[in-house]
Amino acid sequence: MTMTAHPHHRHGNRRRPLAVLSLLLAVVAMVLGPAASSSADPGWWNPVARPAPDSEINVTGEPFQGTDAQGRVRGFVDAHDHLMSNEGFGGRLICGKPFSDLGVADALKDCPEHYPDGSLAIFDFITKGGDGKHDPNGWPTFKDWPAHDSLTHQQNYYAWVERAWRGGQRVLVNDLVTNGVICSVYFFKDRGCDEMTAIRLEAQKSYDMQAYVDKMYGGPGKGWFRIVTDSAQAREVIRQGKLAVVLGVETSEPFGCKQILDIAQCSKADIDRGLDELHKLGVRSMFLCHKFDNALCGVRFDQGALGTAINVGQFLSTGTFWKTEKCAGPQHDNPIGLAAAPSAQKELPAGVTVPSYAADAQCNTRGLTELGEYAVRGMMKRKMMLEIDHMGVKAAGQAFDILESESYPGVISSHSWMDLDWTERVYRLGGFVAQYMSGAEAFSAEAERTDALRDKYNVGYGYGTDMNGVGGWPGPRGADTPNPVRYPFRSTDGGSVIDRQTTGVRTWDLNTDGAAHYGLVPDWIEDVRIVGGQDVVDDLFKGAESYLTTWGGSEKHKAGVNLAAGSAASASSAEWNPFTSYAPGRAVDGSTGTRWASDWSDDQWLRIDLGTASLVKRVTLDWERAYGKSYRVELSADGANWQTAWSTTTGDGGLDTALFAGTPARYVRVHGLQRGTQWGYSLHEVGVYSS
Repeated sequence: MTMTAHPHHRHGNRRRPLAVLSLLLAVVAMVLGPAASSSADPGWWNPVARPAPDSEINVTGEPFQGTDAQGRVRGFVDAHDHLMSNEGFGGRLICGKPFSDLGVADALKDCPEHYPDGSLAIFDFITKGGDGKHDPNGWPTFKDWPAHDSLTHQQNYYAWVERAWRGGQRVLVNDLVTNGVICSVYFFKDRGCDEMTAIRLEAQKSYDMQAYVDKMYGGPGKGWFRIVTDSAQAREVIRQGKLAVVLGVETSEPFGCKQILDIAQCSKADIDRGLDELHKLGVRSMFLCHKFDNALCGVRFDQGALGTAINVGQFLSTGTFWKTEKCAGPQHDNPIGLAAAPSAQKELPAGVTVPSYAADAQCNTRGLTELGEYAVRGMMKRKMMLEIDHMGVKAAGQAFDILESESYPGVISSHSWMDLDWTERVYRLGGFVAQYMSGAEAFSAEAERTDALRDKYNVGYGYGTDMNGVGGWPGPRGADTPNPVRYPFRSTDGGSVIDRQTTGVRTWDLNTDGAAHYGLVPDWIEDVRIVGGQDVVDDLFKGAESYLTTWGGSEKHKAGVNLAAGSAASASSAEWNPFTSYAPGRAVDGSTGTRWASDWSDDQWLRIDLGTASLVKRVTLDWERAYGKSYRVELSADGANWQTAWSTTTGDGGLDTALFAGTPARYVRVHGLQRGTQWGYSLHEVGVYSS
C-alpha cells in the first residue's frame, strides 16, 4: 500500500437531488427488471437472489472448474489487495464499502465531508493534486469516481471482484491494512486509531462479505467468495471454480510493536500473542514493517514529496526521522529525495525540520532487530508467509538469511517494493513474486525482464492491484491507440465472453477510463496480452499454482536436524582469554551466546566430526563480528582428504547459508582464507543439515 496523509474536519450536507433519482431508478428496476425463471437453470455461477438494483457483471459463460492433468490449478492471482481498507485509518479515509446490506446505493456513496462538491476531500486533494473538487455522487451516475487516479473512493465493490473472478482470477490476497499516524492526523474519523483493533474489524468484515455473497447463492458455503486458511482448502475451492481469498496483514505497528526514540514498545510475549491471534483470525501472510520504522525492522523509503510526508509521519509516530548509511551491497533503498511536502511539514513541532540526506547513502541504518528476528522465526513456526516488500534492504537481507538458513520457502514479494536484484533469491527459496499493477507497457517490460528467471525456476507470475491502497492505477492508453482492447473479448481460458462493465448509468472502457476499479482487472489483462503478448498472460495464468506451491511448501516445512549439534570439534587455533573460553566446541554447543574464535590471522579452520557418514546438503554459519570474507566449506569422508563443496569471496558476516548438492561426509570443515575484519574468524554456531 502507498500512503500519504493529512487533516481537516467537517461534515457536509449528504442530501442531494440525485438521491431521489437513485430511489426512482431502484423502483423502476424492480418493476421492469426480468423476473426469476424456475424453468431455466441460471448456472451455478449466477446467484439466485442478487440484490436489485445492483452492478452488472457483463461476463457470460461458465467459469472454468477443475485442475489440469497434472493436478495443477489454473488462474490468476492478485497477491496484494485491500478489500476492507475503508474500515482502517479511522473509517473515513476510503469512501464507500465493498458491500452493504442496504444495497449498492449505500455501499457506493462518497464520504459525508465530500458533499456538495468535494471541497473538503482533503486526502483526495493531497493524493491527486488540484483542489480536491469532484462530483461526490456514486450510484447511479459515477461521474467522477471510481477512477484510476482518484485514490480515496471504493474500488473493490463485491460485484467488481466477482467480475475479476469470472474473468479468470482464482486467488485474491486481502491485506488487512491501516496506519495509526495517518488516522490520528486525519480530521475525519468515526473510531479510534489502534492498529490491531482495525485489523480485527477488517478481518470480521471479510468474513461478513463471505456471508453476504453466500446468502445470494442460497446459504453458507455456496458462494464464490471463499476465505481459505490452508493451501489444500484453496486448491479445493479453485477446483470448484471459485475464488480463494487469503487474509494478510500490512500495517505499521503490528502487535503494538512501534518504537519511540528507538525504544521498543512491545516484547516477545506480545509478538507471540499477536501472531497467535492473527493466525486464529485466518491470517497466513504479513508484513512486519510498513512505511515507518518500528520495533521489528527498518523500512524501504518512499521518494519525493510523498517520502517527505511519510518521514514526517515517522517522526510524529516515533520521535525519530529516517536515518541512512552507505549500502553494504548492490541493493539499495529508494532515495528519500528533498522535495517539500508543506501540508505534512506544518505538522512538525516548532523548530523541527526534516533532515537532508547524502546522495550516496541510500540504505536504512535500521535493519531487522532482535524482536524482528523473533517475529520472523515465529511466523515460520506457524507456517505463515513473510511479505518482504517494504522492508529496507538491510532488514530484508537479514530476513533472507534466516529463511535460507532454514530452507523456508514462505517469502512473498507482492507489489514491486523489493529491490529487484533479489528476485532470484526469492525464487531460489521457493517463494513467489508479483508485480504492481502498472500500465500494460511497463508491466509487460518488467515481465519480460524476469521471464528467464521464471523459466529457470518453472514458476508463474502474479500481479498486485493494491486497490484501495492509495497508489494509483493504470491510466487509459487512449481511444486512438492503434492496438486497443476490443470489446467484447474472450477470457484467457476461452470459456467466457467479457464486455464493457456497467454499474448504474456509467459504463467503463479500459481504453478511455483506465483501470478505474476492480472490475476492470480482466480488461487490463487483455490489454497486457495485446501489448506484451500471450506469453506474459500465460505466466500470469500459472500464478495461482505457483502461489499455492509456495504456501504448501511453507506448511510442509520441517526444521532440519542439526547433525553438528554436540559433535566433536577441533580448530587450527583458538583465541585465549582468561575469563571466557573460545574453544572449537563452543560453535556446536547449541547456544548463540557462546562462540569459537581463531587467532588473528587469515588461514584458519574449524573442523566438525559428525561421528558417522551422513548426507550433507546445507551448512549454516552464524558469524560474530569477526567474519570470513573469503572462505570454503569442505567435506571429507576420512578427515584427511578434503573436497570443496561451497565457497565465497564476498562474505559479509551475519548469518550465511551454504547450499550445495547432497554429499555423504563424516567431517565438515569451515576454512577461512581472508578475514573480513582486523580480528580472526569467530562463529557463534555452525549447523550441518541433510535437507
